[in-house]
Amino acid sequence: NGGTEPPNSSPLVKEKRPGEFRCAGCGVPLFASSAKFDSGTGWPSFATQLPAVAVESSALEFLAGAEIRCGRCGGHLGDRFLDGALFPGTPAALSGQRYCVDGSATVF
Repeated sequence: NGGTEPPNSSPLVKEKRPGEFRCAGCGVPLFASSAKFDSGTGWPSFATQLPAVAVESSALEFLAGAEIRCGRCGGHLGDRFLDGALFPGTPAALSGQRYCVDGSATVF
């Protein structure tokens, strides 16, 4: 598993402009800003991913989440949790997922 930055340490938590969040390592688009929502966790959160996000699923994913990586360069991005229903009124409530992303792994 990759490392995690402290909560609320990334300026991308508050980023609201339209556009794409890209891999800090290789520049591939990872998340659309339209999928971003405020989860209150202190990390940028998204309800859906773009095709370049690779999810490392496991049998225990429903308990501990699944690591997400850049599908192009393999860089650690954060974790996907299947708890989207806990965020009513957000895009995550519809997808059932929350992609919790390390701000330092992405650029806008």
